[in-house]
Amino acid sequence: MNKIAIFFGSDLGNTEDAAQRIGEILKPYGVDIFDVGKTPIDTMSNYDYLFLGHPTWDYGGLQMDWDENWEALEAQSFEGKTVACFGMGDQYGYAEFFQDAMGLMHDIVKDNGGKMVGYWPNDGYEHEESKALTKDGKMFVGLALDEDNQEYLTQERIDAWTKQVIEEMGLDS
Repeated sequence: MNKIAIFFGSDLGNTEDAAQRIGEILKPYGVDIFDVGKTPIDTMSNYDYLFLGHPTWDYGGLQMDWDENWEALEAQSFEGKTVACFGMGDQYGYAEFFQDAMGLMHDIVKDNGGKMVGYWPNDGYEHEESKALTKDGKMFVGLALDEDNQEYLTQERIDAWTKQVIEEMGLDS
């Protein structure tokens, strides 16, 4: 069986809720879910497929638990791992920094050898800038969620994205 894990950091519970929803869809494939505030980053070494969830705080800031573990993340090898990112943000209140933390995480994982999947269209979002956009600006580097302004789209986006990632990871093979 494939080894799948979701790692998230969450202060208000929104990212944890998204991690649980994604985990529910992944349950038939076998998945473990970890809070990075309670789990060492090197636990990621035990898994082939990773889902990493990170909210963006205020002006592009890191969530507290991820911030405390950022150096460990930067030192972590992702060679041989297939990784998908998801993030929380506020596209209206912080339009210049929407999903920045997810973009920062994506870059570390990719730079450290991870195969990235789960890119998500930028359509249907209203923001000014984001470090989580691909160079052409058409895609986010992972699933962008906004519980402050588009909570009514969250489950639909999670369902579609998780199905997409399952296919990209080849979990149904």
